[in-house]
Amino acid sequence: MTVKQFYEHLCDRVSPSLSCEWDNDGLMLTPDGEREVHRVLCTLDVTEDAVGYAEEYGFDLIISHHPLLFRPLRSLDPDNHIARKAMRLLRAGISVISLHTRADAVIDGVNDRLAEMLGLTAVSMFGEGGEMIGRVGDLPTPMSLSEFAAHVKSVLGCPMVLAADADLPVQRVAVCGGDGKDFVAGALSTGADTYLSGRIGYNVMVEAPEMGINLLEAGHYFTETHITAFFAELTNEIIPSAETEEFSSNVISCL
Repeated sequence: MTVKQFYEHLCDRVSPSLSCEWDNDGLMLTPDGEREVHRVLCTLDVTEDAVGYAEEYGFDLIISHHPLLFRPLRSLDPDNHIARKAMRLLRAGISVISLHTRADAVIDGVNDRLAEMLGLTAVSMFGEGGEMIGRVGDLPTPMSLSEFAAHVKSVLGCPMVLAADADLPVQRVAVCGGDGKDFVAGALSTGADTYLSGRIGYNVMVEAPEMGINLLEAGHYFTETHITAFFAELTNEIIPSAETEEFSSNVISCL
């Protein structure tokens, strides 16, 4: 199956109609759309390390969550790190597909899997302005905020959680992986007592007690990295003979 044929099959499963209007995702870079897809590297980010790994081990295609090209490039100058990566990939003949907000919103995508990992039941969608990206559900039994924070760290493998305490027991939990500060109002509208995202921001977190909702930040990477397994599974459904590998793009640590 060619790169372009593979992308068409991906779009049948993860529709472009799910992408937010401001987003730029899809077929990011295509040196040769007729190249056969045999090896696929699945990653959260197209970092220099991911590009080098794909070059070294002969991958035909990279599937990322975060777009390789988000803002327009004004020139192809290797002094610009995005242009430099694009030029390396073009020379190597490696295509890039990025499935961003549509992979957040799709059934069994980022946020469904995040809810499942946390053990939420009776899960439903929520969003803002028609963007139904978030998920909300219930814990089987209530937890204190500190117990829930420990649960989050254990399940997601994150080294720390930032928590703003509204003095509420944790049972109805809303989630949105990545940068979810714009979905706090949507979480409140679901009746959630707690909202978990990768990044919410100080100015919102400090108002948690006044809004009447516990807010937790567990890190952008840790709330989304599980999507690479979804990409690998999709690839193997579409091309059973393809070799897939998941690549960790995280370069951020707690010091």
